[in-house]
Amino acid sequence: MTLTVEDLSVARGGIPVLTGLGFDLAPGQALILRGPNGSGKTTLLRTLAGLQPPLSGRIAGAEERIAYAAHSDGLKSMLTVSENLSFWAAVFGQRDIAAALASFDLDALHDRLAGTLSAGQKRRLGLARLLVTGRPIWMLDEPTVSLDTRAVAMFAEAVRVHLGQGGSALIATHIDLGLDASVLDVTPYRAAADTRAGASDEAFL
Repeated sequence: MTLTVEDLSVARGGIPVLTGLGFDLAPGQALILRGPNGSGKTTLLRTLAGLQPPLSGRIAGAEERIAYAAHSDGLKSMLTVSENLSFWAAVFGQRDIAAALASFDLDALHDRLAGTLSAGQKRRLGLARLLVTGRPIWMLDEPTVSLDTRAVAMFAEAVRVHLGQGGSALIATHIDLGLDASVLDVTPYRAAADTRAGASDEAFL
């Protein structure tokens, strides 16, 4: 099923950020979100993922089909790598974590506590959670933060496999992942600046 966004307007703290935005994301497709810091990419992803309501517009095809990975890795520090993945697999009604461990080279770390991992290892584990959700639409906000070149390649390959299996991905990133993907620059959809005192909230956009 295609994710369809029509004439969407989104806001942070009640202040419009993006207006009139629309696109389709079909199975097997990836779409890269671009735009300067503070342009609204995170707010858009949070809205599409159902974490906040839109101001207006239509979102179709998203219901219970989205796995969202934000800036936080979302790990339980006192659980091992395997226990973290098993926990999230159970949340989404899944059981198998073998592919997630292998895809992000975590087998050798399976019994390590998440709290003892390096920043890059934590990021790999956080991204590996996507593979145990069973959800077809991945929405990713700067997923390569803290990753070295090798880990970025692992992530890009995981996305390719996901697309090849009929999944789709919407990724906010400033780097070239080498994916066969379209690009959506959100800059033309930015709402007019609000000049009221205290209206700026760019750190969270």
